[in-house]
Amino acid sequence: MRRVSSTAVLLAGLACLVSCSSGPHPTGGDHADGGKADGGKSATAPSSPAEPSKAAAGDPAATITIAFAGDVHFEGRTESRLNVKAPEQALGPISKTLAAADLSVLNLETAITERGAPEPKTYTFRTPARSLKVLQDSGVDIVSLANNHAVDFGPAGLADTLAAKAASPIPVVGFGKNAEEAFAAHVADVKGVKVAVLGASQVVDLTNQKWRAGADKPGIASALEADTLVKAVQKAKTQAPVVIVYLHWGEEGVACPTGAQTTLAKRLAAAGASAVVGTHAHTMLGAGMLGDTYVAYGFGNFLWYGTSSYANSNETGVTTLTLTGAGKVTGEVFTPAQVNSQGIPAPETGAVATASLKRRDGLRGCTGLAPAPK
Repeated sequence: MRRVSSTAVLLAGLACLVSCSSGPHPTGGDHADGGKADGGKSATAPSSPAEPSKAAAGDPAATITIAFAGDVHFEGRTESRLNVKAPEQALGPISKTLAAADLSVLNLETAITERGAPEPKTYTFRTPARSLKVLQDSGVDIVSLANNHAVDFGPAGLADTLAAKAASPIPVVGFGKNAEEAFAAHVADVKGVKVAVLGASQVVDLTNQKWRAGADKPGIASALEADTLVKAVQKAKTQAPVVIVYLHWGEEGVACPTGAQTTLAKRLAAAGASAVVGTHAHTMLGAGMLGDTYVAYGFGNFLWYGTSSYANSNETGVTTLTLTGAGKVTGEVFTPAQVNSQGIPAPETGAVATASLKRRDGLRGCTGLAPAPK
């Protein structure tokens, strides 16, 4: 059921928030600012109150797969993907890789609205609420909105995005009507294994300064509030043996993690995360093991609206992890792809794919991470 009455209250309440400066809405160019309910993959359920005494137990004999991809939106050359005749092909053939996993997660880098004034920033992105159904049809189970474009269209856009989240056919994490909701994990039942997924943004920018969720303030979950995020992960660990943290982090155009990234990864690993992954840099970063925790410092662009001056910004792919029911990562498979001239992640094959896999392995050199099990 669509929550019409609560949405109306939300729109009225948010009307008193600060207004936004207007500006152009670009449709291309560089970006310089710094399971399925009806698809049969997995059933999902809202988070339940935490049991603070101990971590949730899991079955070490059980096996699940979780797939991850990077930044997605429907702007410029990718806007037409909302209208493809076969919705399951909105992301192109690589949708099959996402759908094949027991659970799949990516970053939806946009406000979900068709109104509002753009924020005073160089690049602003928005998409209609039906994009969430398109993503579901394309094999996506959960999206994170904890990023620097989730509130690109001010109070009106924020209200619409909250309404879209409430009516979404797939769970949305990292964004909410207050900090409690924004930091809350979504707990999914994946083949009998509880999996908690959280989202947060570490990017220091206008969105994180102005639209950070607070006690009585809507917005994104901010990883700059590291203590709050650590506590959220600890709570999630009492709800599910498998805990996934999807972050927006890193420095744009830089293929090595920052000190802020490595520090946060260590804290979240210590808090019980099975995997700490993320995106934002518009280029891929290395991935591997930090003790028992899988860390991926950057997935890169995935479905992307325009070209970029950053080196290797078209390199992308899907990372699929195999985990036990107790949260232990036992395997990693990377499906390499290239963002093509239509903005679609086109899977690679043969010698080209082999070369991409080798280059990706080399990205781990500056991360301090150990190779992930294959």
